[in-house]
Formats: sequence, C-alpha cells, structure tokens
Amino acid sequence: MNRRAMTYLLRRFAFLALGLALAVPLAACQQQSSAEAPPLEGAAIGGPFTLIDKDGKTVTWDQFKGRWRIVYFGYTFCPDACPLDVQAMMRGFSLFEKAHAAQAAKVQPIFITIDPARDTPKVVGEWTAAFGPRLLGLTGSPDQIDKAAKAFASYYKKGEETPGGYLMDHSRIAFLMDPDGKPIAMLPIDKGPEEVSAELAKWVK
Repeated sequence: MNRRAMTYLLRRFAFLALGLALAVPLAACQQQSSAEAPPLEGAAIGGPFTLIDKDGKTVTWDQFKGRWRIVYFGYTFCPDACPLDVQAMMRGFSLFEKAHAAQAAKVQPIFITIDPARDTPKVVGEWTAAFGPRLLGLTGSPDQIDKAAKAFASYYKKGEETPGGYLMDHSRIAFLMDPDGKPIAMLPIDKGPEEVSAELAKWVK
C-alpha cells in the first residue's frame, strides 16, 4: 500500500481511535462487561451494493442478511498482494471451518474486484475458485464497484501502464461483518492463516 492509500485509510479510521480514547475515562468509572467490544464497533463501514457474480446474476448486500461476511477488495491481475492476502484469508477460514463447522456455515467470504474493466464475471469466477468453493467473487460496472468500495472505505486507483498491463493501487483489508452487516474487525491476513482463524473464532458465534 502506498503513502497515499495509507493516508486515506488513516483519515477514515481516525475517528475510531478518538472514540476509544474518549471512552477510556468513562469506562474506568463504570462496571465493565466481560465481553470485549469489537474493534470496528460503530465504524461507518459497509453498506448496500448491487454487483454481479460469476454467472452474471445480480447480487445485493441485503441478500447476505443473517450471515457473517468477510469482505476483501482486490483484482485478479494483481501480481502478488491479492493472491497472498486471499490465500491467507481462505486458509484461515478453512482452519476455522475444520474446528467450528457450525459457525463457519454461517460465514460468507466475498471477493470484490476493483478492476471491472478486466475482471469479467468469468475471470472473477475462475480466479476465486482457485481459493476454494466458499469464496464468492463479484464484479460489476465501474459505478457499482465505486459505490461498493466507498461504502467499505476501500481505496483504489488505476496505476501506470507496464509491459504486462496496468496495475491497481489499493488498500488491503479483509473486513469481518456481522449478520446485520455491521463491521466487527479487520482480519489479520498479514499474520497468516492461524491468526485469521483465531480472530474468526473470537467473534463468530
């Protein structure tokens, strides 16, 4: 992630840190709940979208109501970051599924492209299939993608042309959303599958 993308994300999440800082004095004066609050509780992340799956069928955010969701924005022509992130995400999900089958059945992993010009439904479907049958790949028109990315505070921008084609600059976050579509946590995909599995086990009940 470049400096511009990092600055964008820090600004979007700054209010979370401020909210937590202000809550500390108040919390010290009140009886604490035994349950830990989700890191992204109250954050303005997530929202309605209308996209397209590998079969060209319309998929909306509301269709997942009642299910936990893992949401990652990337693109299939990404040479390294996206494959590594999604591999860690889905391997972590697989470990979680083996240990907590009933809970995992209520989770929908979702990959949303930020490169609709090249990522057709077929391309996205073939790419996500390489990471397991549970990963749902979505694409759409540029406007649809832009709306979805903005709802999830996900930064992306088309980069310069290279001999192998242009690259996309983008944020690298796997959001865990609850059954009501509210943000819970950012999965630690940078720390490996075991950490991803542990974070899912912490929240998905």
